[in-house]
Amino acid sequence: MKNKTFKTLDEQIEILKNKGLIINDVDKAKEILFRENYFFISGYRSLFMKDFNDRKFINGTTFEELYAMFVFDRNIRNIMFKNILIVENNIKSIISYQLSKKYGFKEKDYLNVKNFSQDSMKVRQVKDVLNKMKRQIKVNVKHHSATAHYLSNYGYIPLWILVKVLSFGIISELYCILKPDDQFQIADIYNLDVHTLEIYLSLLSNFRNLCAHEDILFNHRTQRRIPDDLVHSYLEIESNEDGYLYGKNDLFAIVIIFKYMLSQNEYHDLINEINYEISLLDGKIDVVPLSTLLNKIGFPENWIDILNVN
Repeated sequence: MKNKTFKTLDEQIEILKNKGLIINDVDKAKEILFRENYFFISGYRSLFMKDFNDRKFINGTTFEELYAMFVFDRNIRNIMFKNILIVENNIKSIISYQLSKKYGFKEKDYLNVKNFSQDSMKVRQVKDVLNKMKRQIKVNVKHHSATAHYLSNYGYIPLWILVKVLSFGIISELYCILKPDDQFQIADIYNLDVHTLEIYLSLLSNFRNLCAHEDILFNHRTQRRIPDDLVHSYLEIESNEDGYLYGKNDLFAIVIIFKYMLSQNEYHDLINEINYEISLLDGKIDVVPLSTLLNKIGFPENWIDILNVN
């Protein structure tokens, strides 16, 4: 495999020009490449390619259009991240409340292995998750003020404090090892079944990590797919032998998840913010139809009609 060598800003500009990209303001383009990283900017060029063999841009593609896609992805990522954090806080609060009420609020009580799934297939998983939680107590006892306060003043750390230092990934795993009745009670709050909520949390955790690390979002796909939903049929989303083409393991799947896990007002705000960003992007890109861009991020053209699905 050929090594990728360091390229100066001037060399980066020449590479883009040689691939057919129009750069009207070289100094501005160099400033953006220096500040934002050539790798991430070029990560959006597949949207503007006319030939994937020679990697040439569609005739007329400008650097401004490429950068507009970069900014759009960043803004959508920030919108998603903000709302994932809302869901994360809610699910942490609900889980800690339900378990504390039923099993007690001291570690020796709520971390008792008897309080979790007794399924023989989950023995190792239960042990692993509980060990992760105990490890977080040790790690954060000196670095997290609330954790240190409770341990110093009361001699224990209640679950509603511990969840604050647990990652969304651990929370997702925690839900998976709860007893079926506890899982059902939590899922029922969202009007979901246990299996669906389990998958929803898994996808949210996956996208959360992507957002937190400022990774490219628009073409991300998860291995797990959400179950078919009323949204898919209502919007008449295209399908093939493998199922629906959009809204299963992509960005639109997260929008569907939010429909169940955000409040109505929060959800309407989310849709308005996304629609605003799409409108801005539409006004900045000429060489690629908006429908093509939407399809790349997993959105059907009539995506906004999701507001009409009850």
